[in-house]
Amino acid sequence: MPSRDGGSWNAMITAYSKNYRAGDALGLFSKMIGEGVFASEVTFASVLGSCGDALELWMSRQVHGLVVKYGYVGNVILESSLVDVYGKCRAMVDARRKFDEIENPNDVSWNVIVRRYLEMDEGGEAINMFSRMIRMKVKPMSFTVSNAVLACLSIGGLKEGLQIHGFGIKINMEEDEVVSSTLISMYAKCGDLESSRRIFNLPCSKNLISYTSMVSAYAMSGRMIEARELFDQMPERTVISWNVMLACYTRSFEWDKALDFVIMMRRKTKEADHVTLGLILNMCAAIPDVELGKQVHGYAYRHGLYSNLFVGNALLDMYGKCGNLTSARIWFYEMSHSRDKVSWNALLTSYARRGMSEEAMLIFEKMLGEAKPCKFTFGTLLAACANIFELEVGKQIHAFMIRNGYDIDIVISGALVDMYSKCRCVLYAMNVFDKTDSKDLILFNSMILGCSHNGMGGKVVELFERMDKEGIKPDRVTFQGLLHACISEGRVEMGRRYFDVMSDKYCLLPELEHYVSMVELYGQYGFMDELESFLTNMPFDPTSTILMRVFDYSRKYKCLKLGNWACDRLNELNPLVPFRFDIMDNS
Repeated sequence: MPSRDGGSWNAMITAYSKNYRAGDALGLFSKMIGEGVFASEVTFASVLGSCGDALELWMSRQVHGLVVKYGYVGNVILESSLVDVYGKCRAMVDARRKFDEIENPNDVSWNVIVRRYLEMDEGGEAINMFSRMIRMKVKPMSFTVSNAVLACLSIGGLKEGLQIHGFGIKINMEEDEVVSSTLISMYAKCGDLESSRRIFNLPCSKNLISYTSMVSAYAMSGRMIEARELFDQMPERTVISWNVMLACYTRSFEWDKALDFVIMMRRKTKEADHVTLGLILNMCAAIPDVELGKQVHGYAYRHGLYSNLFVGNALLDMYGKCGNLTSARIWFYEMSHSRDKVSWNALLTSYARRGMSEEAMLIFEKMLGEAKPCKFTFGTLLAACANIFELEVGKQIHAFMIRNGYDIDIVISGALVDMYSKCRCVLYAMNVFDKTDSKDLILFNSMILGCSHNGMGGKVVELFERMDKEGIKPDRVTFQGLLHACISEGRVEMGRRYFDVMSDKYCLLPELEHYVSMVELYGQYGFMDELESFLTNMPFDPTSTILMRVFDYSRKYKCLKLGNWACDRLNELNPLVPFRFDIMDNS
């Protein structure tokens, strides 16, 4: 152009801004100011929008200064834009200061400040600003009401949510599709599906968003039949609707139905995004079905979704869980341009899950040069150390976590207790256990099993009594550890007591391993009469494992009657390899 005025510059800057080319818009604005061209209010509005898109806090402050210099203070649109850009750049102190300077904030101004507080996880402050807006007699936008409801959800404030719902009814916003969809989600997450359905059934509430919200609400509550019925009634569906229903099946581990749903989805729609592929790959990993996973991999290549990190990590996890470590490793190296700590953790876990603990350790060493490990990585590594009895490496991992300030929560404490116990370093395990503030059943079980397998039966009893005092109800694993401790220390009477109290006091039905433990406890210490009585009263026929142990103990203690009984039962189970009981033959 041979000559340009403010309108020409503004048109170009606005065009860049509206087409999400924030960098170009800001560059052109800088050039405009450098050439001394006067910027209008419209120009500043576009530039502030671009600053927010690019998260340019430093540039936003400069533009703010120019707004003041040009005398546009008092323009509520520009002032609201400044609140918005400071909020987007996470400078909420500046955003609030600017908002408080607005003489007469309008509904857009209030919507901006409520939304930015919500995005900063300051739900309480978002609700306070919404309440203040109501007191100022400003009628909120539907988005503001929706954001206020979401803020209530973020702080678990159902009471406040009910009050906002009541206010929404008062100003005739209950049937607005944005507000109604948010209310459906709020009541569903608070467990009140009846209220969710009542809002959904309002004449103006049945739209694509509310249908999707209601399907998700039923599914999250485990009411899959109603979720599917409602999904089938939807007059139209988007890829989000399909993803919600597929996610419901995968979340509830209904893999057969998930597979049937994927087949139906491919027949009825060609739409699929990165979320769809991720969900299908999760299903392939769980079934497991590596061939279907490879088909999804091919689809991702053909449709340009293979470079999406979410899809890439899902592929890596699928190959690992299906046991195809070669493909997992190849794909991991192909992801070198975009992989993150989730990618490293998925590969490391794949090797550890297959018992290849040494390889998992080597992967961890390489990981340290590229990504910061998370606590889940350490949990996997500690389990690998426990599998190969690598005490020194386990200690190094423990020390690494302490030096680098990682939170050693109850999950990591359990992994440390398990690792130290399996490496026969029970004092270290007990030290970790004692330093854990909040102990749960899993941690107690890890410590009980650790002491049990390391010949510390007295400590096992002490831990069980401590569990009882702290009000933690034992499970079948707890009693397995107790019975093993009784076997190692020869406490037959105590073992019998624990076996009885398992069902009498804690209403836990003994499983096969508990019966095997009792057979071993009676048989190992020669309580053959008690063993015979125990076998007679068993609620199921003895397995070959139990019969073999009875056979061996009968020969050891020369118990003819019980030995012949075990021999006959073994011959019934396997007539091709006959057993013969001879108390003189102890070979």
